[in-house]
Amino acid sequence: MQQIWISRAGGPEALELREAPDPTPGHGEVRIRTAYSGINFADLTARMGMYPDAPPIPCVVGYEVSGRVDALGEGVDDLKIGDEVVALCRFGGYSDVVCVPRAQAVPVPAGVSLESAGAVPVTYLTAYLMLIELGNLKAHHTVLVHAAAGGVGQAALQICKSRGATVIGTASAGKHERLVQAGIDHCVDYRTQDFEAEVMRLTEGRGVDIVLDAVGGESYKKSYRCLRHTGRLFMFGASSFAPTERRRLWPIVRGMIGTPRFRPFELLDQNRGVFGVNLGHLWHEIDRLTMIFEAVMAEVGAGTYEPVVDRVFPFAEAAAAHHYMQSRKNFGKVLLQP
Repeated sequence: MQQIWISRAGGPEALELREAPDPTPGHGEVRIRTAYSGINFADLTARMGMYPDAPPIPCVVGYEVSGRVDALGEGVDDLKIGDEVVALCRFGGYSDVVCVPRAQAVPVPAGVSLESAGAVPVTYLTAYLMLIELGNLKAHHTVLVHAAAGGVGQAALQICKSRGATVIGTASAGKHERLVQAGIDHCVDYRTQDFEAEVMRLTEGRGVDIVLDAVGGESYKKSYRCLRHTGRLFMFGASSFAPTERRRLWPIVRGMIGTPRFRPFELLDQNRGVFGVNLGHLWHEIDRLTMIFEAVMAEVGAGTYEPVVDRVFPFAEAAAAHHYMQSRKNFGKVLLQP
């Protein structure tokens, strides 16, 4: 099989394509011949040596794949060779063959392409967990989505619109037209506008019900101040800590200094909630994740959610894919194809 390895901590050039023996599925596992592997921001920070959950470098990362079952481990009798599935991986997804526990693989609904399916797992599960499972999203809610043009941002927008909620999204100005076409209600240019001031203007001082923030640092403070009473802030990343392709100390220090400390009695007095969400720390809750995964794929199959794939890069161009995504050029999901 072919795998994309992080050979050392550094820029995109640290990614190397290597050959390795095909794995054999163990008891309760399925082996998948990969059609598409998803790229997530965690992969970029892992390459830079900044993601503590990643395996020690050198390693193979990747949280998600879509493809066809080509071998079954003992005890798996509800799938067959050739079935199309989409799966969560605990790393190793940058491979053209992967083995995963059966519970982490979900059949792809009829009429859904493997390309579309490959854009689903991490982005939609993260957005669904925040908005539906924890956020109690309602039609009368207003939601602030940072990086609305990204993978999680697009998933969140579709989930919000399917429930009738109003969405304010931050993105660079060049992406606003496409966001409006995708159904967003209001766009804020985070490069030239103060999103806090814009949110309060757009809501006539009331604030929003939910904020999804993967920027981190000072953004958490401002996002919290955008909440109305009974509002919820979801923190699920810190992209501002890694503004370039290589690890730099100052953005990390600046981000840590700017990160707020939330006081219990302040939360109590203001009737606000602050949530931390990390999908990679829910492997011990795989039954719950699988339930959410199946619910999301059912909505994809019904056409309620339509995954947005921005670009597909071949495995041999993995470095270009990381560069493209870290330059914030993508609108939707970026995939790798063996």
